[in-house]
Amino acid sequence: MRRKRTNPDFLNGVPELLVLSLLSRREMHGYELVQSIRRATNEVIEFGEGCVYPTLHRLEADGLLTSSRSSVAGRSRVVYRLSARGRKQLTTTRSTWEIVVAAIKQALEGDDDERTVMA
Repeated sequence: MRRKRTNPDFLNGVPELLVLSLLSRREMHGYELVQSIRRATNEVIEFGEGCVYPTLHRLEADGLLTSSRSSVAGRSRVVYRLSARGRKQLTTTRSTWEIVVAAIKQALEGDDDERTVMA
């Protein structure tokens, strides 16, 4: 049986962007981030723990996140927060993402000059 893929291949880089963005609003533990991504995207994008935890560990190793252990609902959890370097990276990544989205939208919609040539 073939498993349904929940996210298209072109979402490379999106987990990092969403993790940085959501952690810029408040600190969270990993599973909380999984759920927050799902809710923030109206369940269009679902990154499981197998994607989010390696992303968190890589971002922390790169100095973009810091973490500490705390008790959440009586359970010991690693809570992540954005570092100053992470905030700078989020600004850069978000700007780049907005340029890419605008370019793709323009290409999908086309412009008047392109439509004239194709007709």
